Amino acid sequence: MAEYKRASLLADSPSGYCPGCMHSLATKLIAEVIDELGQQDNSLNVISVGCSALNILYWGGDFLSVAHGRAPAAATGIKRVNPERLVFAYQGDGDLAAIGLAEIMSAANRGENFTVIFANNQTYGMTGGQMAPTTLIGQKTTTTVYGRDPATTGYPLKMCELISTLEAPRFVARYALNSPKGVNDARKGIKKAFQIQLAGKGFTFVELLTNCPTNWKLSPLDTLDYMNTNTIPYFKPGVYKDTEVDAK
Repeated sequence: MAEYKRASLLADSPSGYCPGCMHSLATKLIAEVIDELGQQDNSLNVISVGCSALNILYWGGDFLSVAHGRAPAAATGIKRVNPERLVFAYQGDGDLAAIGLAEIMSAANRGENFTVIFANNQTYGMTGGQMAPTTLIGQKTTTTVYGRDPATTGYPLKMCELISTLEAPRFVARYALNSPKGVNDARKGIKKAFQIQLAGKGFTFVELLTNCPTNWKLSPLDTLDYMNTNTIPYFKPGVYKDTEVDAK
């Protein structure tokens, strides 16, 4: 019988994420995949600003902390001078889809050979629960107290759909972490993205639908139902681009 062991790149300390926050789960999945691939000593985690930045406290491997939204730009430089390394950026929605929108789209369009893992919880989690680019229509935040109104704030950005329209990206996929199946699919997607990168084939993007019990003002258990009812119907999980499959 297999014995579960903590992934080697996770620090042996309690998580400081809010109870029920899926950032912890996402971090664990990434570390487990790196163990499976035997890349513990070869991986580099590019961490930007936001709740994702708490990885600084729990990540036992090499990492680089960069300015808000600039993870793809920093990852580009790192990967170009260290092409053999497994380089990935871990970013939230406010970081990636707002201040970092130009960086992510430009890196994807150039086909840079690294991976971006995008945690989408539809809110600015660390700074007080303000509306993010991915906040859903009608969703209440500290800056949309009556719910997001597309007449004044536009519509939620669908990053997988946007990036998949570009020519260069090799693999673009979205997974929801609120069910065992979603977690298992996400693990497989992250592994495939890393394998494509290690084979030198180009840019890969994995979006993880996550939650924010604190700013959604819901219990961790209720956020799972909220995702099924609200998040997943708008941000549909699936593989949006896979050039190896598309070419067949």
